Amino acid sequence: MSFFGFGQSPELELVLSDAESRRRVEHKTEEGKKEKYFLFYDGETVSGRVVLTLKNPNKRLEHQGIKVEFIGQIELYYDRGNHHEFVSLVKDLARPGEFTQSQTFDFEFTHVEKPYESYTGQNVKLRYFLRATVSRRLNDVVKEMDIVVHTLSTYPELNSSIKMEVGIEDCLHIEFEYNKSKYHLKDVIVGKIYFLLVRIKIKHMEIDIIKRETTGTGPNVYHENDTIAKYEIMDGAPVRGESIPIRLFLAGYELTPTMRDINKKFSVRYYLNLVLIDEEERRYFKQQEVVLWRKGDIVRKSMSHQAAIASQRFEGSSSHGEAKAPGQPADNNGRQ
Repeated sequence: MSFFGFGQSPELELVLSDAESRRRVEHKTEEGKKEKYFLFYDGETVSGRVVLTLKNPNKRLEHQGIKVEFIGQIELYYDRGNHHEFVSLVKDLARPGEFTQSQTFDFEFTHVEKPYESYTGQNVKLRYFLRATVSRRLNDVVKEMDIVVHTLSTYPELNSSIKMEVGIEDCLHIEFEYNKSKYHLKDVIVGKIYFLLVRIKIKHMEIDIIKRETTGTGPNVYHENDTIAKYEIMDGAPVRGESIPIRLFLAGYELTPTMRDINKKFSVRYYLNLVLIDEEERRYFKQQEVVLWRKGDIVRKSMSHQAAIASQRFEGSSSHGEAKAPGQPADNNGRQ
């Protein structure tokens, strides 16, 4: 932009070197809309060019330097003024001087570490972006381009089933079992519910998938619960000895991997909430945490060589344990 109509007015554009071949994925914006962004993985190189176009070819552009940055940052919505950067890389493209014609500058950030998954939630946003800046005395010219990062996990070596009993003394006693405790985002939850004792009139039973987002620390902790899915298991009164099967497909829901204590700023956890409702509309529930993870072997065919290396590195570090350690099961058992 020019000051009082005088001087040169440049335009900036960021172009990725593999823009034509790189996969794009939908990602939710802060306004709740879905837009498509270029997809990257941990360890991949980010390269491209900054195109500087002069609107007035006959006038010179004076600047204090040109740079491009690759930034990963976390923004807590209740603390908008502070951006917590966990990745910050800078490349200087031009020293202070002047231009009289349009310019193109190549850049490359090699094997960039991208430790966390892109996330837009109720109270927090984790984003990665490129930012090109032309420094000027009065006002800088800035252009940003967001990208999306997915974190890949390997199949967990230990994935025990979940088996629990829950009940109300002399009224209700049920046993429920889920086939695994960790599920990938396209997985199927298979289980069963067995009624050992039924002395209350149950009219309805369902399983809810609940996402719990936790932000902040200490006294400034915020919890946001969001019911992602409701799955009706039974409509009608069960009898003693009856077994109800469960088969819940996760692929149709908007889920992210489980995120634990990301940069000591936020967590995202998922729970299966078993709800029973009797004829007097009383609700009995049992909540159990499950771990969700993003499967890597399907998308690896379309990954670049660099992303494959990064995925192997992750596998190597996880070979003696699990992809993500499960948290302690939430034992919220009672009536509402």
